[in-house]
Amino acid sequence: MTTMPAVMKTARGEGNVALREAPVPEPGPGQVLLAVRAAGICGTDLHIYHDEYPTQPPVILGHELAGEVAAVGEGVAGVKPGARVTTETYFHLCGTCRFCRGGQPNLCPERRSIGSGVNGGFAPYVVVPERNVHMLPEGLSFREAALPEPLACVVHGALELPKVTAGDIAVIAGPGAIGLLTLQAAQAAGASVIVLGTNVDHRRLDLARELGAAAAIDIGEEDAAPIVQSLTGGWGADVVFECSGAGPAALGLLAHLRRGGQYAQIGLFGKPVAWDLDQVCLKELRVTGSNASIPSAWRTALRLLAEGRVQTAPLISDVFPLAGWDEAFARFERREGVKVMLEPTTGLSGIQ
Repeated sequence: MTTMPAVMKTARGEGNVALREAPVPEPGPGQVLLAVRAAGICGTDLHIYHDEYPTQPPVILGHELAGEVAAVGEGVAGVKPGARVTTETYFHLCGTCRFCRGGQPNLCPERRSIGSGVNGGFAPYVVVPERNVHMLPEGLSFREAALPEPLACVVHGALELPKVTAGDIAVIAGPGAIGLLTLQAAQAAGASVIVLGTNVDHRRLDLARELGAAAAIDIGEEDAAPIVQSLTGGWGADVVFECSGAGPAALGLLAHLRRGGQYAQIGLFGKPVAWDLDQVCLKELRVTGSNASIPSAWRTALRLLAEGRVQTAPLISDVFPLAGWDEAFARFERREGVKVMLEPTTGLSGIQ
């Protein structure tokens, strides 16, 4: 049996993630084998590490990826070996429930995704259904093209569920990769955006300014309220996006939101947090939460990347080989970079 190194969640519980040998998978009917050239570390991977997100171990982590088609299974006609692709994450869906049939496969009770329910992309090879594969836009590197998945989540959570229109003022809490993608998506929809961070986010706030934010504020050094009030004529933001997964940020955003405004929860907390639900009533707010993505969000995400209206290259701060996964995870958790990536085939021989 041919094996490969893989970053695996070996058992439930805190930690229990390690580099192990796993069998090289083979594509079945309707499936595609990808050689993984780049894979992003996501906040969900950290939640899995800390056992705050459901998994079915032993399972190979990783769901943000790009690579080349290495082989195809029986009946696959739409892609051929050598094609440069990225992939959606849902490996299994029932296909018959009200959510699958209603265009919400992200809510299917039987959904199993790569990197949590089935083996994912923190390995040299991964198998995915042909239906999930998308050709890469011209001119994108594998590193850049590993990030349509988080962008599709942002499109769903920031543009499809809440409604952003030209002239809106938006406030984003959390200038990590999701927050910076939300910044660009909201700008593409015509909004002016204020980004909030803390004293560990100076590099990320600088990047937000470079990407066009109307203001990028360290809330530990500066009160954001006067700036929001000034930019909104005293009314407050039209829409706020919680992208940090931090309870205090979620609570603080309510103060920046105008009456009749929109609150969008995109980040995951990993635990219950305190929130002032009275404000939802008193301000008559519209509140949305989003879970991963749906196919329409992928179409929009890939178009935004192809047109250059969203850039992923500036977000990529660190790249590690698979053997350096533990330092990559630690660096990401310390918030020392923005998007930390693994290159599973770097330094490995025999990878086609």
